[in-house]
Amino acid sequence: MSKTVVLAEKPSVGKDIAKVLRCHKQGNGYFEGDRYVVTWAFGHLVTHADPEAYGEQYKKWRLEDLPLLPDRLKLVVIKKTGRQFQQVKQLMSRPDVKEIVIATDAGREGELVARWVIEKAHVKKPIKRLWISSVTDKAIKEGFQRLRDGKEYENLYHSAAARAEADWLVGINATRALTCKHNAQLSCGRVQTPTLAMIAQREAEIKNFKPKAFYGMEAEAENGLKLVWQDGKSKDWRIFSQEKRDRLLSMLGNREAVVTEVRKTKKKRFVPSLYDLTELQREANQRFGYSAKETLSTLQSLYEYHKVVTYPRTDSRYLSSDIVSTLKDRIEACRVGPYVQLAQQARLHLKPGKHVVDDSKVSDHHAIIPTEEPVFLDKLSVKERKIYDLVVKRFLAVMYPPFEYEQTTVRADIGGETFVAKGKVILAQGWKQVYGDLVEEEEEKEGIKEQILPKLTEGQRLAIRAINPTQGETKPPELFTEGSLLAAMENPAKFMGNERKDLIKTLGETGGLGTVATRADIIEKLFDSFLIEKNGKHIRITSKGKQLLDLVPEELKSPALTAKWEQKLSAIAKGKLNKAAFVSEMRGYAKAVVNEIKESEKTFRHDNLSTKKCPDCGKRLLEVKGKKGQMLVCQDRECGYRKSVSIVTNARCPECKKKLELRGEGEGRIFVCTCGHREKYAAFQQRKEKEKKGKVSRREIANYIKQQNKQQEEGHPALKEALSKLFNQD
Repeated sequence: MSKTVVLAEKPSVGKDIAKVLRCHKQGNGYFEGDRYVVTWAFGHLVTHADPEAYGEQYKKWRLEDLPLLPDRLKLVVIKKTGRQFQQVKQLMSRPDVKEIVIATDAGREGELVARWVIEKAHVKKPIKRLWISSVTDKAIKEGFQRLRDGKEYENLYHSAAARAEADWLVGINATRALTCKHNAQLSCGRVQTPTLAMIAQREAEIKNFKPKAFYGMEAEAENGLKLVWQDGKSKDWRIFSQEKRDRLLSMLGNREAVVTEVRKTKKKRFVPSLYDLTELQREANQRFGYSAKETLSTLQSLYEYHKVVTYPRTDSRYLSSDIVSTLKDRIEACRVGPYVQLAQQARLHLKPGKHVVDDSKVSDHHAIIPTEEPVFLDKLSVKERKIYDLVVKRFLAVMYPPFEYEQTTVRADIGGETFVAKGKVILAQGWKQVYGDLVEEEEEKEGIKEQILPKLTEGQRLAIRAINPTQGETKPPELFTEGSLLAAMENPAKFMGNERKDLIKTLGETGGLGTVATRADIIEKLFDSFLIEKNGKHIRITSKGKQLLDLVPEELKSPALTAKWEQKLSAIAKGKLNKAAFVSEMRGYAKAVVNEIKESEKTFRHDNLSTKKCPDCGKRLLEVKGKKGQMLVCQDRECGYRKSVSIVTNARCPECKKKLELRGEGEGRIFVCTCGHREKYAAFQQRKEKEKKGKVSRREIANYIKQQNKQQEEGHPALKEALSKLFNQD
């Protein structure tokens, strides 16, 4: 009987598929049944060969050997997963295996994982594709009932391969050229360098920003109403001349106000769209301080292990129409704990509109939503619980009607000048009841704060108690956080100079840096290369990063050019562009980059040399600030020595509650905070032990409640005595 090999991306998913397909016989790296053999990769099993595979001379990094432009990039088996590759190859090559089902992640990179394995194994058998957005038993069963022909995804594979080849050609050549030219560990690439350039540009904007003072006026009526001055022509509430403001103020005195207009407008505000990966990473960073990598890792666990959310690496914030029939089951699956009442209400509104369901805005995968798998909240970690909470609340919220309110705008005349007040009356909470206090009010617009308004009519006269001067300063843009950097990578046009905006605008929605699946890794790589560092929640470019940007060719820093390349990769996936043409362009570009670096007369200088010497090679060590603390790193790229000097811990400062940094070694270790607090490690341990003894544990509280309930059932409540025993411990 012929069999089919199913290739999953990870063992956990492979086991889930094997269970559904009744493959109960376990082998070394696979499960087998009557019809199917299910095996898996460990992420990638195959990758591009290192430069030395193209000649012995490339084992050493030398400028004269560049550019390195092989006619065809070689694929090699990754050494640490070589045994699993051989097992997969053997299974695919079996005579009784007539077909292969690709069941890796349903996306560009997942396609690359499987196709590279098949190509390296030299297997030429018919291919089918499992394309699912969740790994629940139901989704897997339905997916195997509608397997697609593998030929439908060949262009997606070409796009993934083109991306990998472009990154190799540009990254290898540019990194080697810069490193050899300046004898320093200088890493650059097609996406990471333009991302670094945006961080540098933001810092330059802040540094060059000159605050501008502005002035205004606020009238206070005797009935408590506050009215803000507004320019009659421009409608601006700011005056950039103190002299002009003071002149107006002296003319107005405390005259009475005449209400000239009371306008009431009914308004609706719809819930924000469902989450794609980037938006969820941004929100998790803003609310919880999670890095993009942390959020993605947590989502993967919710997707693969708990099976309670759909495919994470999606760039869509909409649902496709085929999902509508499953909404009832998904709502039921998350109708637990704090979501019971919210889910019951959501079931009453199962007719989502165009702002939720839009087939034209869903490509490979729909937005991230709960699956039909029941969730067990007590089995989720703290991080998983928080991320799941974001997903489920947004999912339930889009089922609710809009938030409705009546906006009232009052205009009054004081001595010929216009003053304005605003207020609103909530007509229907709508989706806001899902969030409660978590949803922030709309930002103050036009400098006018909303207030509770008294009853007013047109023509009414108001006695003015005082007209007070107000003033402020224009503020510079904020330094990037991981969340705002993700937004900038998604849409560089908002964060670039005017000279490049026009070019970005021509690129459409695909004009971003990287993809939803790669942006977290790009940011981590910038941290690991010590090109950027954390300053609280903000990201700053390091001296090394600034120098790198000065050394790389101008085009390689351009978000516009990189965004254009991403658009071409998207065109390859859609069959509108030939892969070979794109790779040829990248080869030419890599050559030009190397030549420009070779001819450059610019120099690189380490300005973070320490007094300590490397124990391996004797050269002076560099002091660098990594994402998780201070490090000492050897300046010789071939040595590779590095040592942690301090670590940012999860311990909190008793003064300001910020995370403490642990410095030193052995008994001399000390906790240090940015607020100035210092505490020896031993003293910290003693303090924590003391605090621990004074706390009542969750188990004790649970036992107390259990005991109390039991006593009440028996008719012997001893509340006072139990409380005394529990909470008045020594």
